[in-house]
Amino acid sequence: MDLLRSTLQPITHNLPNPIRDLGISLLGSACYRTLIIDIDPSNTACLKLAVSKGLGIGIIATSSIVKVPQILKLLSSQSAEGLSFLSVLLETSSLLISLAYNVRQGFPFSTYGELALIAAQNVVIAVLVLRFGGRSAAAGVFVAGLAAAGYALFDGSVVDMKTLSYLQAGAGALGVASKVPQILTVWQQGGTGQLSAFAVFNYLTGSLSRIFTTLQETGDMLIFYSYLASFLLNAVLAFQMVYYWNSPKSANHAAELGKQPEKVAMGSGTGSSAKAKSPTTRRRG
Repeated sequence: MDLLRSTLQPITHNLPNPIRDLGISLLGSACYRTLIIDIDPSNTACLKLAVSKGLGIGIIATSSIVKVPQILKLLSSQSAEGLSFLSVLLETSSLLISLAYNVRQGFPFSTYGELALIAAQNVVIAVLVLRFGGRSAAAGVFVAGLAAAGYALFDGSVVDMKTLSYLQAGAGALGVASKVPQILTVWQQGGTGQLSAFAVFNYLTGSLSRIFTTLQETGDMLIFYSYLASFLLNAVLAFQMVYYWNSPKSANHAAELGKQPEKVAMGSGTGSSAKAKSPTTRRRG
């Protein structure tokens, strides 16, 4: 350890000011000195804080693209088969409330930053689901309502902190409820449709990581129980993703392999047509 310390300290003692300031802002001056300047990993409290910050930054970075595959699948297939608008609506509402609660409580951005990024991607997904479901006018109503709710939640003169705390408790229930329609949709259809495996498995690992970062950095039990419940239901969705992986009504692998997009857009109707033609061909042969 002494050899490693003597090798690294000339570097850590001369870090550029922007990097040093960022490290101090994340770890605090005491833990920055312990872990970066002194290179002393024996301080358990500082080490846990560093792990928590690393996980938080990783979650935020991943969340910036976590639902991009889902958006691309919707755009390429022109179909929202397998997705529940109610699920997206409830999740987005939960994210918006939790975002406002965290911001107004002054918690570190590394403990909640992904909420804003996922909420923005959810808005795009919700609009696409409504559009492909033939309800384009409802998409405008959805965006306008969300904007009005966001303004009220972030304005203390409209929604006070006590009321927001009650809403945060309800947001945990909303977050849990948001998964139930999606789980039921997958179960009823016998497949995951256009649901993105990338998003599902990232949600699972992200919610598990957030359990740790919440306990480590905020200690807010309202947020902790919300992430705990979210992890359990994300685990159910992940199980469904694996269980229905090869189902005919699961991910359109033909589109991912670059085949004709119209086969995906037609959804189950195309599959039915193909099945209707094949027996006739066999009888003629």
